[in-house]
Amino acid sequence: MFNNLSEKLDKALHTLKGHGKITEVNVAETLKEVRRALLDADVNFKIAKEFTKTVQKKALGQDVLTTLNPGQLMVKLVKDELTELMGGDTVGINLGGSPTVILMSGLQGSGKTTFSGKLANYLKTKKSKQVLLVGCDVYRPAAINQLRVVGEQIGVEVYAEEGNQNPVEISLNAIKHAKANSKNVVIIDTAGRLAVDEEMMTEISNIHKAVSPQETLFVVDSMTGQDAVNTAKAFNDVLNFDGVVLTKLDGDTRGGAALSIKSVVDKPIKFIGTGEKMDAIDVFHPSRMADRILGMGDVVSLVERAQEQYDEEEARKLQKKIAKNQFGFDDFLNQINQIKKMGSMKDLVGMIPGAGKALKDVDIDDDAFKGIEAIIHSMTPAERSTPSMINASRKKRIAKGSGTSVQEVNQLMKQFDQMSKMMKMMQGGGGRKMMQMMKGMR
Repeated sequence: MFNNLSEKLDKALHTLKGHGKITEVNVAETLKEVRRALLDADVNFKIAKEFTKTVQKKALGQDVLTTLNPGQLMVKLVKDELTELMGGDTVGINLGGSPTVILMSGLQGSGKTTFSGKLANYLKTKKSKQVLLVGCDVYRPAAINQLRVVGEQIGVEVYAEEGNQNPVEISLNAIKHAKANSKNVVIIDTAGRLAVDEEMMTEISNIHKAVSPQETLFVVDSMTGQDAVNTAKAFNDVLNFDGVVLTKLDGDTRGGAALSIKSVVDKPIKFIGTGEKMDAIDVFHPSRMADRILGMGDVVSLVERAQEQYDEEEARKLQKKIAKNQFGFDDFLNQINQIKKMGSMKDLVGMIPGAGKALKDVDIDDDAFKGIEAIIHSMTPAERSTPSMINASRKKRIAKGSGTSVQEVNQLMKQFDQMSKMMKMMQGGGGRKMMQMMKGMR
C-alpha cells in the first residue's frame, strides 16, 4: 500500500537526519524532495505545492523541541499535514433512516458491485444489520448474476427485477420489499457511468431524488490516481455525494487519489478496499493511513483485527494445553487460520512499524502458509496431537504426502518446538513480566 510513495518520502526526510537544527536551507531541500515524491504519486500539483508550503511555514515558525531532532520534527509535521490532507478525522457511515438507503455510484470497473457486497458483509457482521442488496445495473451483461453470487457468498438477499429496465422503479420497489421483510439497510448497486454521459448522469440523479438516500458513496479505483479525482468532482457536482470509497488499495497504488480527493471535493474518504475477499474492507482513518505512508505501521488497526478474531473460551483451553505440554499441530493450525482471517499477509506486515520498509523487496504471498498446512494435513490425528511420536520414517511419509521434502518437515518441527517452548515460557514469569510492561505502557 503506497510503497513507492513511502520509499520516496523516507528518502526525502532522511536528508534532515544528522543536522543539529532546522534551517531555511535544509528545510527547503527536504521539502523539494517531498513535493517531488507527491507529484510522482500523481498528487495534484497545486495540492502538493500548498502541502509543502504549509509544512515549511510550520517548521520554520517554531523552535525544535528538546526531545526531537530536526529529522523527527519534520516527520511529525509531514505526518500531521498528511492526516489533514486526507480529512483529519475519521468519518463514519450514516445508518439513520428506516431503512437506511445507501446509493453506490462511480465509473464502470471501479469495483462498485464487489464493494457493495463487502459493505453488506461489514454491516451484517460488524453492525448486526439485516441488509438487502439491490441490482440496478440494467445495462451490463451478467451484472445482476455477479451481485447474486456475491450475495450468496455472504448470506445476504439480493433484490432484482428481470426484464425491468427502469432503475428508479426497481429502487423504489426494493425499498418497499425491505420494509415488508424487516431489512434495515438497502444498498443500491447502480450501473457504472462516465461523467460526460449526460443521459446516464441524469438517470443516477433521478434515482438519487427518488430514494433520498442517507448515504451516497462514490467508488474510486485508487489505481487511477489523479483521473479519479477529476471524475469525483464531476460526479459530486451532480450528486453531492456524502463520501468516497477507495478500492484496490492492495494493488500498486500511487496514492494520488487518497491524498488529493478530500481537498478537491471536500468529502471524506469513508472506506477502503484492501483485497479481493469479502472481509477486505476497512473504515478509513486518516491518521493511521499517514502513519503507514511514513513507514510507522498501524498497530491500532492490527490490534483491532486481532481482537475481532479473539475467542476467550478458546484462549483458556489453549492456555491449559500449553501448561500441560499438550499443544499440538491441530492447535497450531487453528492459530494459522485465525491469522488468515485477519486479512492479507502483505496488509498485516504493513501494519507492523518498520516491517514494510524492511521487507519491501520480499514478495509476501497470501499462500505463505500453504506448505505448512499441507505438511500438517499429511499427519495422522495421533501425530498432530502428539508431535513427539514423529520419527524419521514418519517424516518421510509426511513429506511424500504433502509434496515437500524431509528437510522442510524437519524445519517445521524445529520451528514448532521453539514456538511451544516460548509459549510455555510466556505462561510463567516471562509472561507476567510482559503483561506488567504492557500495562505500564497504557
